Amino acid sequence: MTIFYALFYKELLRFYKVLLQTVLAPVVTALLYLLIFSHVLSSHVQVYEGVHYTAFLVPGLVMMSVLQNAFANSSSSLIQSKITGNIVFVLLPPISYAQFFLAYVAAAIVRGMVVGLGVFLVAMWFADIPLRHPWWAMTFALTGSAILGILGVIAGIWADKFDQLAGFQNFIIVPLTFLSGVFYSIHSLPPFWQALSHANPFFYMIDGFRYGFFGLSDIPPLSSLGVVLACCLVLSWLTLRLLKSGYKLRH
Repeated sequence: MTIFYALFYKELLRFYKVLLQTVLAPVVTALLYLLIFSHVLSSHVQVYEGVHYTAFLVPGLVMMSVLQNAFANSSSSLIQSKITGNIVFVLLPPISYAQFFLAYVAAAIVRGMVVGLGVFLVAMWFADIPLRHPWWAMTFALTGSAILGILGVIAGIWADKFDQLAGFQNFIIVPLTFLSGVFYSIHSLPPFWQALSHANPFFYMIDGFRYGFFGLSDIPPLSSLGVVLACCLVLSWLTLRLLKSGYKLRH
């Protein structure tokens, strides 16, 4: 376990040393989304009865920040290690592939949660945000950040260059995040797009997390949690298989 803690600590230090880039910048970006969308749409849109649109936006923006930064942490760390060649110093010690997996995912969860907390604290100045079911919110935040941390490990293993990693993020992670109900309820969509939204696992993360704040959601939270946990288990199994095989890590 000493090697696991050393790798986990290394990953924490990696984003702690550049907090301006890894924490402050995402918080400012989320705040800009909040200010722009709330200013433009707050007087025209009401998603849930009795819930101001600005308040509705906050959980979605918090969760979006959690997901995107969890992915960025594990994926950027692996691709940098592969390109600079120092991945060999991680693979040489007698660390199991399960410990390798857990260290990267745990660090991704920490970064995602820190950024999400920062966004939430700043957003509290702009809207009255209830927290009716905090355990539901915490559960979805943890499982969502774990899934994106796992996807980051997969992307970091698969990519050989920074542009490949950018393609994975720009064509998979960002579209799935923005089309997950961060800025709207899927009930405002036509039937075809509602059905398509149900195929997006990010939607269940956002919707379940939002339930923790308002006690209102488009899908029952237990159903959302079932989908999220199933995705987490499948992706964990796939990633462990990749690590065990040494795919693109051991040449």
